[in-house]
Amino acid sequence: MDIKKSAVAGTLESSDCMVTVEPGNGQVDLDLDSVVIRQYGRQIRKVIYETLKNLDVNDVKLTVVDKGALDCTIKARIEAAVFRSNDIKDSLPWGGAIK
Repeated sequence: MDIKKSAVAGTLESSDCMVTVEPGNGQVDLDLDSVVIRQYGRQIRKVIYETLKNLDVNDVKLTVVDKGALDCTIKARIEAAVFRSNDIKDSLPWGGAIK
């Protein structure tokens, strides 16, 4: 899936994360800022890259500002931002194609 325009999902509240997607330069460019990066940085990156792979996103500038979000929250925020960037609002494949 291509990223057609910039989109944001999430908040900067505790236990949440804010995800911003923008059209990329031919690769996945990740900018990760997390309050728990020392403890969970590898796992956060793993969830991010797996979610992008499941959505077939290979060309994106992704900014994630994490305030201690659970894996499922990070995944949901990425999915929401990617769908918003493509103006997909109806018939979202929650729980189906997105795993």
